[in-house]
Amino acid sequence: MIGSEDPTDSRSVRAAAAPTPPAPPNVGTRAPYRFRHGPHEVTIFSDGQLMLPTTLLAPQAPAADRRAALEIAGLVSENYEPAANIPLIRSGEDLILFDTGGVDFQPGLGWLSRHLTTSGIDAASITKVVLTHGHPDHIWGTVLADGALRFPNATYYAGAAEWDFWNHDDVWTKLPDAQRPFAIGARRQYAAVRDRVIMMRSGDEVISGIRAIATPGHTPGHLSFEVSGGDGLIIVGDVVTTPSVYFPNPKWTFGFDADDGQAIDSRVRLLDRAARERTILLGYHWPYPGVGYAERDGAGYHYLQGHDRPDTVE
Repeated sequence: MIGSEDPTDSRSVRAAAAPTPPAPPNVGTRAPYRFRHGPHEVTIFSDGQLMLPTTLLAPQAPAADRRAALEIAGLVSENYEPAANIPLIRSGEDLILFDTGGVDFQPGLGWLSRHLTTSGIDAASITKVVLTHGHPDHIWGTVLADGALRFPNATYYAGAAEWDFWNHDDVWTKLPDAQRPFAIGARRQYAAVRDRVIMMRSGDEVISGIRAIATPGHTPGHLSFEVSGGDGLIIVGDVVTTPSVYFPNPKWTFGFDADDGQAIDSRVRLLDRAARERTILLGYHWPYPGVGYAERDGAGYHYLQGHDRPDTVE
């Protein structure tokens, strides 16, 4: 809820505290989604889903246009429930996990460990953990309640700019009051991996063929990751949060983006490239399992769900 603040003010929307609903009953039944990508085996695990206020979606868009777009997207309730999709890539001897989920952030999150276990994957077998950015639904699953690492044998990879933002003394002045717990949590998670983290910048590789792409705006140092092989694959993170809204309207804002202009620029560049190259995209908050394509559609894009390459050509 936004309380007494003006819900049309972007900073007020960003400060909105997420509701704390009961855990959705269906997320524990989501089977892992697997496909081959060149030499890699990609598996998508569900960490569950959030519940967020729809006021976060396009708060600065013209009211009539926004209302029509949300109706088309089927987002007409006070809240919506974005998924949390976590990719695991098996490449040679490596098991590479992208983000760790949102334990203790919202009741609908925190399913990753259970899903890994039921799939026969020991947390100790994960060799690399890649953190796209420092938001709680992406990294609060890094550390167990007793302070131990959930993935104790992994090397960790984090964006250097992202790390610096959350750990800088002035981070408190750059966040709305309601998001200050985000910084407390991020600093705790990052501190636990300090002795085993590798800092990344755009163009750096996790392994040969998995390369970081700078996509700032949602957070100051947000990274996406390009996976070579096949027809191309980009692990998007939160550059595009809700495809039904932001594919057709990539220049609309999102309430939790730190810098609207940067976020829009990153979103447009990524979607333009993906539509031009017909690259597979994997979105963290897209409808499970979060795999799809972008197709040019007028001034925006159309979202095609699934990992099978479309036959259409621009």
